[in-house]
Amino acid sequence: MASRTSDQNSRQNRIAEMRRAEKARDRRNKIIAISVSTAVVAGLIGFGSWLIIEQKQKDKDAAAATAAARKAPVNGEQSWDVKKLGRNHVETPVKYEMNPPVGGDHNPRWMNCNGDVYKNEIPEVNAVHSLEHGAVWVTYNDKADKADVDALAGKVGKTPYTLMSPDKTQAGTIMLSAWGKQLTVDKADDPRVAQFFTKYVQGPQTPEPGAACTNGLGEK
Repeated sequence: MASRTSDQNSRQNRIAEMRRAEKARDRRNKIIAISVSTAVVAGLIGFGSWLIIEQKQKDKDAAAATAAARKAPVNGEQSWDVKKLGRNHVETPVKYEMNPPVGGDHNPRWMNCNGDVYKNEIPEVNAVHSLEHGAVWVTYNDKADKADVDALAGKVGKTPYTLMSPDKTQAGTIMLSAWGKQLTVDKADDPRVAQFFTKYVQGPQTPEPGAACTNGLGEK
């Protein structure tokens, strides 16, 4: 009888010991899980903070680069005295002193210039109004290579406040116009094209920055 009682007590002690060991393992596992989770969260927070700081620095560098590009002159560009460029809205034809025009009196309706690429020539009096809103107008004559025309169309198509159209009467192969500014190039990959875009798309020359480039006149 005493032996049987001793065996039962021994089994109970073993069971109790196993339960204590199991509870100890559970506590260790919880501590490990919490420690790992804390480390992961801390790592994610640290990485997220680093990404935010890195992005802020990139944005700051990009803004500084854009500001510097807008201050630097574009080699070969022509400039006109903006004080002498009329800004009246007129319904009558306007004779401009330059081709394509870079400013002057113009039609009350602007050409859509939200990256619009026109296949045909467009009315100058409407395009000038787009320039007043801060658009860059890309034009080309029959001497322009198709590959260059396609490359410029791609650039214009993804750039708000730009428009593009053919102009058979212009002297230059490819011409970029902004309010009071104009550049002539022969090829689309001329680095001055990107510089002109950076400097004059909604640039400091814009008489009406932020004005609409949609809901105007489009190609019929």
